[in-house]
Amino acid sequence: MKNSIAKKAAFYGMFVALAFVFSYIEVLIPFTVGIPGVKLGLANIVVLTALYAMGVKEAFVISCIRIVLVGFTFGNMFSIIYSLAGGLLSWLIMCICKKVKAFSIVGVSIAGGISHNIGQIAVAAVVLKTKSIGFYLPALLISGTITGLVIGLLGVWLLKVQMKIFNA
Repeated sequence: MKNSIAKKAAFYGMFVALAFVFSYIEVLIPFTVGIPGVKLGLANIVVLTALYAMGVKEAFVISCIRIVLVGFTFGNMFSIIYSLAGGLLSWLIMCICKKVKAFSIVGVSIAGGISHNIGQIAVAAVVLKTKSIGFYLPALLISGTITGLVIGLLGVWLLKVQMKIFNA
């Protein structure tokens, strides 16, 4: 029993640390496309991998811990609120898509990328008290699809590598 608890704690720590490092790398990369809110979402590789390798609850915990840690380290309370809205909606939609088994890992990731942007736009509309922020939604849906595709492909590769390592 102790061994499985220690193993689970080690996986949590590894996944949170990896997500934190990916978030830090994303802060360092000068990625701009002229649209506020468009990011690569590198840390989502970890959440996607955790969802498939560990489970729904574990991916939720890793995502929340990562969002709060990154928010306090690189952002502020508003960035935490926006990230939580996007991250939690993304997690929920990815869980649903995974459960219905109608989507590949890449499809689940794309759904997660799109829903992350929808969650953030919804919170921005409430915080700013304007619907006009929805003007950004089409561009964010396109970017969410593209980044979700890339993250999904990287996630598939990472899961294959992980399986080789742990089954060896």
